[in-house]
Amino acid sequence: MGFIRRQWTPKQADEWSKEDWIAIVLSVLAYVALTVGSVLSFLLLTSGFIILGLGIALAGLMYWVIDPKLRTISIEYEKKQKDYLLQLERIQKWEESE
Repeated sequence: MGFIRRQWTPKQADEWSKEDWIAIVLSVLAYVALTVGSVLSFLLLTSGFIILGLGIALAGLMYWVIDPKLRTISIEYEKKQKDYLLQLERIQKWEESE
């Protein structure tokens, strides 16, 4: 799957891309397949187990597609949050010293 981007910069990851749309479509398909497959599996129908397996595979594919982008955004957010907390701590210590 060379058309799926696996490396992101924080700015690129923050923008909508085809990977987002692929994840949206896969999430709907996975949800429906997992729901229908679960119900049919409880009824012990062979098609239910097949659909359930397909739903699991679709959910795994969705995770594979969108995870690198979400990790990049998360790492950038954590870095900004850490910088903000350090700045807040510096301000707090300055107020205490008066």
